[in-house]
Amino acid sequence: MSTKKLAGPSPESVARSDRRRLAAEDGAQALADAERQAVEVRKNMARLRAAREAKEAADEAVRLALPAPTLKKRSRKPAR
Repeated sequence: MSTKKLAGPSPESVARSDRRRLAAEDGAQALADAERQAVEVRKNMARLRAAREAKEAADEAVRLALPAPTLKKRSRKPAR
């Protein structure tokens, strides 16, 4: 009972290696996409933070430029 050996790899092993190669390529692409998206999110967060801080500084400058509100004296309630 001798088994005959094929000269090349079997079709199943070729298909399996192709699936593994494609999965590795897809995984690398997914990691690159996730990293690119994370960079974009961090840039947007920095832009929004800078805009918020500029608005807060402008609001504070306006608040300081306005005269301080005068406090009104409370009137006493009439005695019963």
